[in-house]
Amino acid sequence: MKVNTLVRSFAGALLFGLGVATGQLAQTSTDSPQRVEQKRTDLTGAPGMEVIASVAEYKPGDSIGLHTHHGVEAAYVLQGASVQLPGKDPMALPTGATLLNLRDVRHAGFKIVGDTSLKLFTVHVVDKGKPLYDYAQ
Repeated sequence: MKVNTLVRSFAGALLFGLGVATGQLAQTSTDSPQRVEQKRTDLTGAPGMEVIASVAEYKPGDSIGLHTHHGVEAAYVLQGASVQLPGKDPMALPTGATLLNLRDVRHAGFKIVGDTSLKLFTVHVVDKGKPLYDYAQ
């Protein structure tokens, strides 16, 4: 009897672990691996919407793919860096800059160049249950 209980407990723990791992893999396929979520909450008075606060660090050589969001993204540059769009000269994204990206508008699509990481604090006000990032094809 004790062996049967042990086997069931092990099987339950294994299934739980697989479920967590599957959820994390599903999230990273539509998310930025550099993003670290800080807080998430429902948007008061707006059923079906949520607010997500995150920080992200993009190191030299990293790229931020061209993407959209199902809502608004506000970003504050904690640490500026040089970025380069394909076929363009590098440009500075300075510390203290504020960015606003509207619903379904493509943005980013650049590479971090130089020797300084880009650090961002972002707040997304987005449709609950939809992917945070929809990458352009």
